Amino acid sequence: MLLLIRVLTRLSVPVICIILLASSCKVADLPQLPAAKPLPNTFAGDTDTISMGDLIWEDFFNDPYLLTLIDTALSNNLDLRVANRRIEVAQASYLRSKGALQPSLEGRIAANVGRIANNNDPGGDQSVADRRNGLGQVYFIGLRSSWEVDVWGKLRLRREADYALFLASEKGRHLVITSLVSEVARLYYELLGLDNELETILKNVEFQEVALQMVKIQKIGGRATELAVQQFQAQLLRTQSLGYEKRQRIIEVENQLNLLLGRYPQPIARGTSILEQNLPKVVRAGVPSSLLRRRPDVRQAELRLSAMQADVEAARTEFFPSLVIEPYAGVDIDKLSALINPEAMVVGAFAGLTAPIFNKNRIRANYDRATAETMIAAYEYQQSVLDAYQEVLSNLKRVENYREVYELRKEEAEVLTAAVSTSNDLFAAGYATYLEVITAQARVLEAELSVTNTRQEIFVTVIDLYRSLGGGWR
Repeated sequence: MLLLIRVLTRLSVPVICIILLASSCKVADLPQLPAAKPLPNTFAGDTDTISMGDLIWEDFFNDPYLLTLIDTALSNNLDLRVANRRIEVAQASYLRSKGALQPSLEGRIAANVGRIANNNDPGGDQSVADRRNGLGQVYFIGLRSSWEVDVWGKLRLRREADYALFLASEKGRHLVITSLVSEVARLYYELLGLDNELETILKNVEFQEVALQMVKIQKIGGRATELAVQQFQAQLLRTQSLGYEKRQRIIEVENQLNLLLGRYPQPIARGTSILEQNLPKVVRAGVPSSLLRRRPDVRQAELRLSAMQADVEAARTEFFPSLVIEPYAGVDIDKLSALINPEAMVVGAFAGLTAPIFNKNRIRANYDRATAETMIAAYEYQQSVLDAYQEVLSNLKRVENYREVYELRKEEAEVLTAAVSTSNDLFAAGYATYLEVITAQARVLEAELSVTNTRQEIFVTVIDLYRSLGGGWR
């Protein structure tokens, strides 16, 4: 080992540099990212470039009660506050990597105690024991700087990676906002739907109470049996129990909504019936390429991929030598009492060129990890684009089809309502059985509830389409 050190000290600096460079000449190639499938040019052949996703949520929703709830949620929601703090964490990481490009400067006080090469000065201040043992003390007080020269762009690449992650955290915040706005709207319209369902149930309870009284009267007159009375009464009890189920569901939805609003449970003020709420007459999705610009999750996945690409390039530069320059200036003395001596002033610099020799396995492992994470990010980005496209297309068709379903079920409910009136008249005249009346009442209740559910489903689908188009975060 001693012989090796003597040989290395006699080599010139260029020779040492050549050895270090040769030790790092075998560097892995950058990974080839998987090719993405081309995005279709249209949604189901629609070439209209106008998209409802470009609307801000204040313009998209028109119910003042809902607008107030969304505004409250954006101010108080805890998940959104967590997202804001994550942006601060990412920003701090970016500033840290940005600062790595600049030289560092620190004050330094150091003491060095050890054997000295020459201790034959009889007039020195050292003790006899120290001179006999060849010991000496040296103190350094001053400033020292350190600067790693970014020869291969390693520090710059890490800064780019952290900056991309910072932007991705901002898109993560947009994603939370989009999800929050859509979830508040969904729960609000579910509340409106539950209110209308409860109103429908209470209305049918009144109809069934009248029918029960009628069949009791007919029993007294000998025109109906106790079995008929029991059947009408059982149907009434069943409908009344549905009312309590809806009341419980209303409480649960109100609590869920209050949770999103960051507050304890309290009544939720709401507007007109869901059957009177306005639906957009024209649903526009624009072109698929706009998803790459608007959807926060797609943009977030794209930025993460950029960060991983920069990270794998930075990991690749670890195979190359690094150059570190460390200038210093201060006082170098053998006694603290000589601090004011101008001759003790020292100025100098260290420069070091290092290259990996025995730690290549660690560098290779770090490079392989970065490469694998880059491939994962590439697949996740492609998956996010596929998910976005199919969500928009599915919701477009769902809105279109459920509008047709709503019109048909509304017509069905009108026909069955008329059938209930007809069955009551026929039963009173003795031309229909009590079972026909009960069946007509049960079917009209089911049809009216179905009308409300379909109307609610249209609102939820339009909201989901708005979210899938990237709307709601601005």
